[in-house]
Amino acid sequence: MKYVRPEIEALKGYVPGYQPRPVEEVIKLNTNENPYPPSPRVIEAIEVQARQGLERYPSPMADSFREQAGEVLGVQPDWILAGNGSDDILTICTRAFVGQGETIRSPYPSYILYRTLAEIQGARIDFARFRDDWSLGDDFATELAESKLRLGVIPNPNSPTGTFIEPEAIYELAQKMSCPLLIDEAYVDFASRSCVELVARDERIMVCRTLSKSYGLAGLRFGYIVAQPHMIAELAKVKDSYNCDALSIAGATAALADQDWLAENRAKILATRKRLVAAMTDLGFEQPESHANFTWNTHPDVSHRTIAEKLADAGIYVRYMDYDDYGDGLRISVGTDRQNELCISKIAEIIAAES
Repeated sequence: MKYVRPEIEALKGYVPGYQPRPVEEVIKLNTNENPYPPSPRVIEAIEVQARQGLERYPSPMADSFREQAGEVLGVQPDWILAGNGSDDILTICTRAFVGQGETIRSPYPSYILYRTLAEIQGARIDFARFRDDWSLGDDFATELAESKLRLGVIPNPNSPTGTFIEPEAIYELAQKMSCPLLIDEAYVDFASRSCVELVARDERIMVCRTLSKSYGLAGLRFGYIVAQPHMIAELAKVKDSYNCDALSIAGATAALADQDWLAENRAKILATRKRLVAAMTDLGFEQPESHANFTWNTHPDVSHRTIAEKLADAGIYVRYMDYDDYGDGLRISVGTDRQNELCISKIAEIIAAES
């Protein structure tokens, strides 16, 4: 098409997981949403904000959220920038650091949006393969001869595998790089450690997070980045003027204020994850150790695509993913115990019928 940039015309575009219509009664385990409602404080805060009125613009920097997040994380508010979900934060960082013809590096396989954001920018993506133990080698930090490396992105825990790299190993990689390194911690509340502590040690290290997963707020769209203040100041130049609305700021602030709710919800998710792993292992699936609210499942003797399709026919949605030059598998979100039990039962039925 003659009206759009060549990079956009050639773009495949990011395809989100299937979102059923609200009227559909399904078991949805394909987009790593939290199966439980958010803290009651969130709804209360949104209602209060709505009654106060929506005729004025919200805080451009989401100041109330920055103060609350700073208190939870042990940093000053000016170390935090809020966004319309962590995807917005990823977009802001790509726009701020990476120019046309330059390069972003990410692990492989990982979150496929990184590639889309690079291509929209007219940049390229350079993949560094995970090693057999799901760690990253020095090739992740290697400079490029043909294009300037401007940003590294590491999802930790990783998607789709749920695997985790210890913060000190990430810090060592960062010391070998000449560009900023963004740690995407969308699922970190289900892991044992975070890389936030690294931000103060190196100005190039940044950490982004979302409230979509552990706080049960996928429908609210709220994320944020932690970086040193002078980096935040530059990123703020790139964001939309009012990238977070008043209702989402109120809800997100209330969510972070209720850390007791988070601890209780996390415990439930981890207990269900343990049962999901055991049941899928009994069915012959192999899984790397998950540090997230999902598991990555591969089976040597069945068609992953067939299982996903037959599950969908039964109103159960999991994420079938096929990575070029790597392979395919099933990413299954941790739902309620009942949801996962029904999914596992149906998978067993499908395998038996296919045998």
